[in-house]
Amino acid sequence: MKAAVLEELKKPLQIRNVDAPEISSSEVLIRQNVTGICFRDILTVDGFFPRVRMPVVLGHEISGTIEKVGPDVEGFRIGDRVASLIYTPCGTCEFCLRGDENLCPNKKTFGETVNGGYTRYVAASASSLVKVPDNVPDVDASISACVTGMVYNAIKRVGGLEEGQKILVTGAGGGVGSHAVQIAKALGAYVIAKTSSPWKAEKLHSLGADMVVTSDSFDREIKEKLGEGVHLVLESVGLPTFERGFRSLRPSGKLVVIGNVDPTPVNLPLGLLILKGNTVSGSISSTRDDMKKALELTAQGRIRAIVHKTIHLEEVNSAHVEMKNKMSMGRIMIDVHE
Repeated sequence: MKAAVLEELKKPLQIRNVDAPEISSSEVLIRQNVTGICFRDILTVDGFFPRVRMPVVLGHEISGTIEKVGPDVEGFRIGDRVASLIYTPCGTCEFCLRGDENLCPNKKTFGETVNGGYTRYVAASASSLVKVPDNVPDVDASISACVTGMVYNAIKRVGGLEEGQKILVTGAGGGVGSHAVQIAKALGAYVIAKTSSPWKAEKLHSLGADMVVTSDSFDREIKEKLGEGVHLVLESVGLPTFERGFRSLRPSGKLVVIGNVDPTPVNLPLGLLILKGNTVSGSISSTRDDMKKALELTAQGRIRAIVHKTIHLEEVNSAHVEMKNKMSMGRIMIDVHE
């Protein structure tokens, strides 16, 4: 089968013919139709994750139909449609035992420490899987861990968003932000979408954004129009929007960081943090429970995958460039059929 392989950091991926993976007794073999491209994949290529082991098949947005089942696997069988977490949890640490497997310090991440999803067949542990409802399309299943499940974790579990509250989503026109707008709206929030690309404003309104801001001083614009700050900021960009996002908060507001496109340290105004009683938190990935919640919202028709385009595996490097240059809105998907 063909696979896009990272063989050297900061170099284009290589399209190689590789053998389908063998599964262990606790794993299943998943046959994929599509897989998503995440900006984290680009950061992996650029060397931001020191644990990456090369050569490795890139990608972590994994879903499909089970073709083989290991003898120790329970609860799954051949023919089941499933989606996988972006990692395999250890299952025994304190975080796994309390249902916070996304914080597992021993997890193995697809596309970094083990072969990932830029290919047709993927071996995945049963401990990483959830079943996909029949009426959920393949593309929505593919992004249920890294995008919609991850956003649900950040907005609801970490951010504690409640119905009627105001939320600011930075990077709203990207593959994460466009789905965050939908999820926040599905949860009953007033949604402000921040994008640096004015051409995306109309689309963001159609996805549920009540307000779209594009200026660099968007914090002032928000307070001028609303008369107050927001309850929650979902920071999906990092340095370019962090400080203005933080200044958009109302007293007791929360900022939850899920993205960091630039490793340069950010400026955190400690005086404001203290005087306004604000909170800054990080949120990583999703749990199986988050995925189930996201898939439920999808099955109910309350959120849907926003696909910029679908490409062939051989086009993956040009797609990475397109994403870096902010030329896409929503997810770029890879058709992995041979």
